[in-house]
Parts: sequence; C-alpha cells; structure tokens
Amino acid sequence: MVSGLFTVLLVVFGAVGTFGILLSHQFESAGPLTVSRSFAIPKGEGRIATALRLEREGIISNRWAFVAGHIFQSFLTTRKNYELKAGEYDIRSGATMRQVLETLAEGKSVLAKLTIPEGLTSQQIVERISADPSLSGEITQVPAEGTLLPDTYRFSKGMARQELLDRMASEQQKLLASIWEKRAANLPFATMEQAVVLASIVEKETGRADERERVAAVFVNRLRKGMRLQSDPTIIYGIVGGQGPLGRSITRSDIDTKTAYNTYTIDGLPPGPICNPGRPAIEATLNPAVTTDLFFVADGTGGHTFSDTLKEHNAAVQTWRKVEKELKVRQEQTRAVSRSAPPPAAAQPGQAALPVPASAAEPPPSEPAPPVASPPAPIAASAVPLPVRKPKK
Repeated sequence: MVSGLFTVLLVVFGAVGTFGILLSHQFESAGPLTVSRSFAIPKGEGRIATALRLEREGIISNRWAFVAGHIFQSFLTTRKNYELKAGEYDIRSGATMRQVLETLAEGKSVLAKLTIPEGLTSQQIVERISADPSLSGEITQVPAEGTLLPDTYRFSKGMARQELLDRMASEQQKLLASIWEKRAANLPFATMEQAVVLASIVEKETGRADERERVAAVFVNRLRKGMRLQSDPTIIYGIVGGQGPLGRSITRSDIDTKTAYNTYTIDGLPPGPICNPGRPAIEATLNPAVTTDLFFVADGTGGHTFSDTLKEHNAAVQTWRKVEKELKVRQEQTRAVSRSAPPPAAAQPGQAALPVPASAAEPPPSEPAPPVASPPAPIAASAVPLPVRKPKK
C-alpha cells in the first residue's frame, strides 16, 4: 500500500516537473512574432480571452501555457496586483511569453497624446476630447470656464475622457497654487479666481509672447485707476458664451449692448473667465510689466502699439487705419487677379496640362495660401476679424 502510494507520488511529481520544464521552456523561448506590433486589451477583458487573442494574432504560441504562466507568476511575485492591464502595448518581434506577460502586467501601454491650445473655452475643450478616438467614455458636464489647463497631455489609449478632464483641472489648480505665491505686490485683485478671469482676457488679446506682460500691464493699470477694461473678446463671450468665435465682425450695437461680460459697459472684471488661459498668460497676469500704458491698438505687423495717453493712442489708431486701408486694397487686387486668371488649358491625350502663371494660380488645396490675405485684427489672438477698437476712455 505504502509502496503504491509512493509510486503514485513519484509519477505525479515527475509529471509536474516535466510540465514545469516544458512550461519554462515555452515561457522563456523566443515567440512567433516576426515583426513588432501593437496589441490592445479592452477594459474588462479576462485573462483567458486575452490569451486566446494573443495566440490568434501570432504573439504567443500557446494560450494555455500563457494562462498557466500567469497563474504561476502571480503566486511567485511580491507585486500586489499582477492582473493584465487594459491599454495598447508595443510587443517586440520575437518577444518571449514572459516578456509579453511582463509588458501587459506592468501596464506600460503605448501613450497617445492630445494637445489643447491656450484660449479655448471649456465647451471647445470638451468637444476636442470627445472627438479623440483614443479615449473612451462620455463627458456628462462641461467644466466651469477657466478651470482647465491647456497643454499637451499624454495618456494610455482607452483612458476615460472624464479622467483626462479631471487631470486637466487638477493640473490647473497645481499651477495656480505655485504661481500665486510668486505674484507681484499690490495687484488690483485679491483671489486666484479673479487672476484667472484677467488672464483669460490677456490670453484672448494677444498671442505674442513678447507682448503678454505689457498687455496685462494695461489692464492692471486700468483696474487701478478705476477705468473700464474695454476688451473686445469680452463682447464676444457675452454674446456667444462658451461656443467660441462670433462668426462675424463686432458691430457698434454689440459694443453698446450690455451683458454681464461686456467690459465696455461694466466696471471692473467680468463675473468669470472667457476662456481657459495657458500658463504664460497666467504668469503675465500675476507678474505684469511695470509700465504706465493704458491703451493699445494693432500696429499692422501682428503686434500692438502701446500708449499711456489718449492723444498718443488716437495717433496710433489713425496709423492703424491707414495700414488697414492699404491691406484691404491689396486684398481686392489679389481677388481681382484671381478672378481674371484663365483656367488651365485642358491636357491632350499623352500631354501634360499647361501650367498657369504662379501669380494668377489659385494655390492647390494641399498648400497654404499666399500670405497676402487678411489684415491683422486689433485683437491679435481673436478668432474672427474685429473692427478697430475705439479709443478707450
């Protein structure tokens, strides 16, 4: 009896040992994959289903060996969570089963990225995130304006859209906390929330890095003197809210129409941000240039002319109007040349079409249009052409 039991145990141990040797051999041998490729694990997929797809896609040679190896490694590892993580992964050619398992268990997935430009409204940011196919899930509520930090974000494919949105809000809070401590003294606002409101206006007023601190200084100086900000982007936000651009030029009626955001008709700051400002605009707002400037207007080169008296500002406005007029004449001339250009001659069989002179040809769709079109608007960062801002009083 004892001898028989001993024999059975020997056979069992021998079988287990043989299985272990075969498993180890399979586990450590180069896999069947001949070229590197990506492999995605959807959220909620089980271990066996993942192993089956790995085998079908030629990444591993035996699904059951992979499952057994995963179970065995789960007992051996000191890691608390050795489950296969959802995401998209790069698998190298010839990767062993162990290497594949480590890649999927460590969760080092391929990172996708999404760039959120400065100056977008929260609604526009939600639209961009919702349109990105690398993300999953839905966003049920648009965050408050100015609470998201524009930046380039890297994330694992399949990440929940709401998770990325939460991350943007968290990064904004961290940034504000760090910059607020280094702000200039005696600023005409008392809270971080008010700083974001002004920074959002600075963001929309200029896209030039060399002007931000000076633009911020104009608004800070006006607040200190009790002058209205008279910022054109606030008119647009008061009309369309978070939808984005107005889609047309601002009219005199728009300027005179009182809304909660129209800083031509209200005193001080509007009740909230008009976009999500980036780090440079926030830094400029909290540490503006030290100037006496109270006015600025477009200079025709994409920048602005700054003035500290109304007389100087009115002269700069007149200069801008001359530049604007010249640019409109050039626009009309370009359109006239374009309309009068003869169509390309039809090519005969076996013969190439005759080229149209470059000065008369319309640019092909794949190439940028020639840089002669629209005159720069007084608001450099605005999404729509705006009329010359009236002198700020």
